[in-house]
Amino acid sequence: MAALPRFLTLTIGITALAMLAGCAVTNSPGSGPATEAPAYRVGDRWVYHGEDGYRVKTVWDETHEVMAIGPEGIRVRITQKGPSLDVTRMEVWSAPGQVKVGAAYDNETRRFAVPLQRIDFPLASGKVWSQRVDNFDEFTKATGNINRWVSVGGMEKVSTPAGTFDAIYMRIIMHLGDDTFWRWGTDCNYEAWYVPEMRAVVREIKNAQYQEKGSGDGSGSGRINVQHGSLELVSFTPGR
Repeated sequence: MAALPRFLTLTIGITALAMLAGCAVTNSPGSGPATEAPAYRVGDRWVYHGEDGYRVKTVWDETHEVMAIGPEGIRVRITQKGPSLDVTRMEVWSAPGQVKVGAAYDNETRRFAVPLQRIDFPLASGKVWSQRVDNFDEFTKATGNINRWVSVGGMEKVSTPAGTFDAIYMRIIMHLGDDTFWRWGTDCNYEAWYVPEMRAVVREIKNAQYQEKGSGDGSGSGRINVQHGSLELVSFTPGR
């Protein structure tokens, strides 16, 4: 089967898309040993540059900083600042990559019934995990169920403002249970590159859309694009 292009239009269901995407995952024995979970320190600080949109883009700088590590988990402050953004929120991770409170899709705060497996360490080429998790969105005050599927590829060279790295590629396909009376839930097609020495993802590409109900005539006219963005590491300052 020929490898699929990196960016797929989300015109089919998440289950079928995940099956197809699996054909494009690199599963090479030469990809190196599995990458273990990082050891975070209080004061670890990552600065990213973010963009979202098509013709008119929203731009911002985004800072992630580890504020505390204790029995309740790892507390990380997320700050976004830009011409039209000034937001600060907190995430709580039960362990590296395991999110008790935090974002799944955008700049939202969700409380998960069980931790969301944002990254399921250790990472190795060919690894796949999937999860259905109930959550409560603090902004919309709505509950829902997220269906998330991740596949791990091999090592790739990736360039960001912070430098060029050997990174572990991940493909993320996700369906948000945010259906309403007039539209179906949001479908997300993401890519991420994780760098062990940075203890973080250094680059993300995010595309998402939903389908209006009653518009499934095959023309695509009912599909609404709601996310077309990227996040790239600018700097990393380790804590002490």
